[in-house]
Amino acid sequence: MADVRQLLRNLPVFGGELPAFDPAATPDDPVELFTEWLLGAIRAQVPEPHAMTLATAGADGNPSARTLILKDVDADGWRFAAHDGSAKGRELAARPYAALTFYWQPLARQVRVRGPVVRESAERSAADFLARGAGARAEALVGRQSRPLASLAERDTAVAGAAERLAGDPGLVPPEWTLHTLRAESVEFWQGAADRNHTRLVYRRSGSAWTKELLWP
Repeated sequence: MADVRQLLRNLPVFGGELPAFDPAATPDDPVELFTEWLLGAIRAQVPEPHAMTLATAGADGNPSARTLILKDVDADGWRFAAHDGSAKGRELAARPYAALTFYWQPLARQVRVRGPVVRESAERSAADFLARGAGARAEALVGRQSRPLASLAERDTAVAGAAERLAGDPGLVPPEWTLHTLRAESVEFWQGAADRNHTRLVYRRSGSAWTKELLWP
C-alpha cells in the first residue's frame, strides 16, 4: 500500500492553462454563472460536461452518491430523473434533499449545489422518459435497479423483453419514472489554481434573492 500512496502523491494536478475567475464580475444569480461555466466546459470539449454526482441520504441518514446526467437547469433549479424504485428514488422519498457536484477537470472547475428536491408533474416526467434513447427506456422500464442480479443473461433477457414492449407501445411510460428538481439553497463555484490559491465563491439564497461570499480555499 505504501507504493500506492506514493504513486497518488506523485500524480500531477491542475496542469495546463486554466481559466481566470473574477468573483467581483459575477452575476447576481448563480444559475446564470453556472450556465456560463457549463457552456465554457462544452466549448472546451470537456467529456460529458453534463455528468454530475448526486448525493442523497436515506431514512437512516447514511449518505450515498452516484453519477448521472443533468437534464435541465433554469430559474427553478437543476433537474434530473430517477425511477421511484431505485435506491436514489427511495432515498429522495424518505429525505427529499440532495447535493450535486459537477467537476470539469481540464478547467479545474467545480460546482456544488445543495437544496430540497421536488417531484415534477407526471406529464413532465413522461416527457423526460420519452426523450430518452430506446436502450435507456428499455432499461428503465425493467425497473430493477440496484436489486441483486443472478446473471448477465437474466439482465439481457429482461431488457430485451422491455424493448419488445416499447416497440409495441412506443408511448409506454412507467408510472414510477419521475423528473426531480433540486431547488438550490446554496451554490458554490470553485476555481482551481496551479499555485493552490484556489478561489471559492458561494451563493446563498436569502428569501427571493441571493447573497454572495468568498470562502477560504
